[in-house]
Amino acid sequence: MSEGRPGRVLVTEEQLTQRVRELGEEVSADYADREVLVVGVLKGAVLFIADFIRHLTVPCELDFMAVASYGGQTHSSGVVRILKDLDHPIAGKHVLLVEDIIDSGLTLSYLMRNLASRQPASLEICTLLTKPGHRRLSTQPKYVGFDLPDEFVVGYGLDHAERFRNLPHIATLELQDP
Repeated sequence: MSEGRPGRVLVTEEQLTQRVRELGEEVSADYADREVLVVGVLKGAVLFIADFIRHLTVPCELDFMAVASYGGQTHSSGVVRILKDLDHPIAGKHVLLVEDIIDSGLTLSYLMRNLASRQPASLEICTLLTKPGHRRLSTQPKYVGFDLPDEFVVGYGLDHAERFRNLPHIATLELQDP
């Protein structure tokens, strides 16, 4: 596997702070008369979710799923494994699936089918980042933070081989040969 390092910054810490607040306001307005169950996808979305739910003004519950589809690679394998499932049933609840990034859409498509089969009252998607030019499936998020070019990115929870999650911004990954 090639070593990598953060490259150019695509989304600054200030831009993240502002857009996450705006997403919280949008979701709060849309769910004004309902309680929402926020389902976070670990590990990449953990920083986004922590900031995002502090901007929600509606009652909310929080649960997590952990899935694997990348391993140490820079592209999804298309094979999704659930590493951690939800702790409670979601039937009849208004569910907001919160992702860090939608790349090919393969993982998201799998999760949406899986969650829809559990009969929630509603099911929507909120993602911090999306790569529309790389998406292979038609699943569309209702809430999007930023559209990015088709480059592998790290920071603000996103990693490469478990590194760089702690960066306060979103940056490209520059691969280096060992």
